[in-house]
Amino acid sequence: MGHWLDRNIIEPGKLPLLLALAAFVLTFLVTRSITRLIRAGKGPFRNVSAGGLHIHHAVPGVVLTVIGGFGAVAGGRHGLGASVSAVVFGIGAGLVLDEFALILHLDDVYWTEEGRKSVEAVVLTAALVGLLLAGFAPFGVNDLSAQELQGRGAALTSVAVNFLFSLVSLSKGKTRTALYGVVVPLIALVGAVRLARPGSPWARRFYRCRPRARARSLVRAYRHDRRWSGPGRAVQNWIAGAPDRSAGGR
Repeated sequence: MGHWLDRNIIEPGKLPLLLALAAFVLTFLVTRSITRLIRAGKGPFRNVSAGGLHIHHAVPGVVLTVIGGFGAVAGGRHGLGASVSAVVFGIGAGLVLDEFALILHLDDVYWTEEGRKSVEAVVLTAALVGLLLAGFAPFGVNDLSAQELQGRGAALTSVAVNFLFSLVSLSKGKTRTALYGVVVPLIALVGAVRLARPGSPWARRFYRCRPRARARSLVRAYRHDRRWSGPGRAVQNWIAGAPDRSAGGR
């Protein structure tokens, strides 16, 4: 284990990234645990207020993210300073993305259906960072040899093709596939060749005069959502708590 850590994490300079990811995930889990206790009225924790104003934890999160980000830029990828900055950045990012839905909607939707977007943002971010730690590079540049990387044309072509696959996936309404495809090109390729989701820009543009393709798209989306929506919501509820049925924040 120690040899693997040295060879794959420490030597390539990925230790700050690993620390940031660990701090990010741990901060999110701890924050959600505390907010669930506050919601249930248990434990010593209470919402933080100043002069009657509710201070959301995204506020200190932004401050920590800024401090950690500038510290990481100044400290490089090695040394104690880089590691500390990575941890500070990870904590700040965890606090901010835990309230991603609030920032997106500019409203306190933490415990509503719209608040699920925060959980989705955290899971997506953790997965993408995990892929980077595993050795994947954006747009498949990691698949090029050292000799190919010396040729700017080959590198730019690879980036352009993989970016195109991700863009097509995004236009087909497959946001997660497009984002994961930025790091793993094969995922974007699969999303690009499969049917678009109903209501996506691609479906509105190319399926208007193709009723058979439009019908297949509707059926496939219905089957996919029926199969995965339930388990997905159950996992989100287990991680972050079930949303309130009534509208409103905390």
